[in-house]
Amino acid sequence: MEWWTALDTAGFRWINQAWSNPFFDAVLPFFSGNALFGPTLLLTAVWLIVFQGIKGRIYVLLLALALLIGDQSIIGPLKHAAGRPRPYVTVPETRLRAGRGSDYASFPSSHSANAACAAVVTILFRRKSRTPAIMLAGLVGLSRVYVGAHYPLDVIGGWTLGAINGALVVAAASSLWSSFGRRAFPLWWHYYPSLLGYTPEKPISEPLTVSENAHWTRVGGVLLVVLLVFRWIYLGLGVLELSEDEAYQWLWSKHLDWSYYSKPPGIAIAQWIGTHIAGNTELGVRFLSPLLASGIGFLLLRFLAVWTSGRTAFFFLLVVLATPLLGVGSILITIDPLLVAFWTLALMAGWRAWQSNSLQWWTLTGLAWGGAFLCKYFSPFIWASWLIFIALHPSARSILRRPGFYLALAINLLCTIPVVAWNAARDWPTIHHLADRSGLSEAWHFKPDFLFDFLLVVPLLLNPVFFIAVVHASVLAFQQRRRLYRSAIVPCQSPILLYLWCFGGPLFLFYLAYTVRARVQPNWIAASVLPLLAFATVFWHRRAMNGDRTGLRYLKIGLAIGLPIMIFLHETHLSQRIIGRPLPAKLEPLKRVRGYRDLARQVGEQRALLEKQSGKPTFIIADHYGRTGLITFYLPEARATVGTDHPLVVVRSSDTPENQFWFWPEYHYTTRHGENAIYVMEAQSDQPPPERLTQEFHQINSLGLFDVIVRGQLFHRVQLFACRDLR
Repeated sequence: MEWWTALDTAGFRWINQAWSNPFFDAVLPFFSGNALFGPTLLLTAVWLIVFQGIKGRIYVLLLALALLIGDQSIIGPLKHAAGRPRPYVTVPETRLRAGRGSDYASFPSSHSANAACAAVVTILFRRKSRTPAIMLAGLVGLSRVYVGAHYPLDVIGGWTLGAINGALVVAAASSLWSSFGRRAFPLWWHYYPSLLGYTPEKPISEPLTVSENAHWTRVGGVLLVVLLVFRWIYLGLGVLELSEDEAYQWLWSKHLDWSYYSKPPGIAIAQWIGTHIAGNTELGVRFLSPLLASGIGFLLLRFLAVWTSGRTAFFFLLVVLATPLLGVGSILITIDPLLVAFWTLALMAGWRAWQSNSLQWWTLTGLAWGGAFLCKYFSPFIWASWLIFIALHPSARSILRRPGFYLALAINLLCTIPVVAWNAARDWPTIHHLADRSGLSEAWHFKPDFLFDFLLVVPLLLNPVFFIAVVHASVLAFQQRRRLYRSAIVPCQSPILLYLWCFGGPLFLFYLAYTVRARVQPNWIAASVLPLLAFATVFWHRRAMNGDRTGLRYLKIGLAIGLPIMIFLHETHLSQRIIGRPLPAKLEPLKRVRGYRDLARQVGEQRALLEKQSGKPTFIIADHYGRTGLITFYLPEARATVGTDHPLVVVRSSDTPENQFWFWPEYHYTTRHGENAIYVMEAQSDQPPPERLTQEFHQINSLGLFDVIVRGQLFHRVQLFACRDLR
């Protein structure tokens, strides 16, 4: 044993054992980790951001950046490269006072590194807090030795690396701001020439070369580019696996057609584009979602800057960022992000078309209407929004006497031809599907539970504070509509408030009313969210111009609640660090996008085993179209058969269309006489196989239940059956 190792071990024994006393046993483990740490840290960050001005926001931003870089890029890789075992592995008499943890690598200490990094950034930004920051870093490091988690050298190494990392991040950011910030954001640099808040030797006397509106538009553009790059990197890391619908529609993109059983062709085209750019990966499947979110965000930034100000339009982007439903839509790829993009484009293009009476803008409007239809059958809602606006605003009725509106309508109708032709050739399966899904095929019965569920879930998905702000604005606007619509605050005495509301309010109210007949999925109102948020933004901006600060309060509280939630939704494993335990599986919001790689692996192993034992070709049958897509995507040998005459994974057979697979002959496995199969069925306990399956195979045996465990939590459970000799 080298001398430094012997000294380190002796120091560990001295602190871990010789210091042992009831007072330290009660106090020091608290600094090693406690349930109050995460919430306290979060509330402190919110307080700094909301109430401590620009310096508090810069401090939080740089501290978060330094901790992220240090933990993910320095400490984590170095810890696993060093491979030093924890003290309790090599020192049998170690007294454990805080559990073993899930990471068995010891050098350097992550807790100590993060504490030292935070202390250095705090010293540089908030000098009055330097003494508590240093004391806290010291106690955190000392506690890690006392509880038996680290050797003293682990802590010293962590302190050193963390302090260097914090100093370098602040120095690099300050240098970048001094050079890049001066050119890119002259307005901010004029007032804050130093990130650390020091006053320069000479006052800044250079004249400003940019207007405030242009400045905030530029800031918004930078934010959108940063978000785009971050989201692509995030998706490229594979943190989120595909959902059932995404994997199912990924298979559609391998069979391009004019339409599909349950949806128009837009989603298949979007995935086809994405996977041809970034491959058959999670990033490729979802490639267009971040791009559409940033693109539409930039158009709305420019659009709202006209009716409010560049600053208000920028904060509108933050509102969108803090709205969970829209945040999810900027990452996952379903029909909703596509619909929201085309619906919002139709809103902005339609306004310009009406104001300018330009056939070019009406053409773009018609293409946006058609795009919305080709993503989701929403053209009737667009037409209804326009008709309601025309009915409520008399001067808009001139639209009906101009050719532009009918040109847009004709383009929209042309875009319906592929879907109509596909359905007409197949006995209208989409009509039957939509009727069943919307409850139209059943007799009407009032079901208040659907209404209560809608009113409970939707405000949470829209951010409850912003939801209240929209409702409040709607009530006040319609009470004072004549005065507000003719206000001189906005140019041309424009009815922009009514226009924005008509593209969101009627759609939302329609689905709210429809809950008395059938269950309404929360994502159905997605297209209404951006128009309503834009409406509330314009409304509360006008009120602020007259001295009403209600909208500002909504903004601050909504961001304080929404932004932490969105950070958490990107990585729910943070609950382990914040409260010391993972979320229960029932409360895990990312459950539907985790665990499927392991599920596919287990199914693939059982298929290979049955094929080896029987010597016969063996394929996989799933009980649900979503699992069919997921197993195909995550099982390499299954992915290789996509587009061939014998796909490895198929869905359970049926006599009538139940999903898109029914229309693809190669997925009708009844022609594979004599082959074996593994049947995958979601189940919580042992169940018999479906009767139809027993009629299709000579012999079926249950292989038991298979669990998918993610970080100690049961996420999915399936039952597998060995199906032998297809009749």
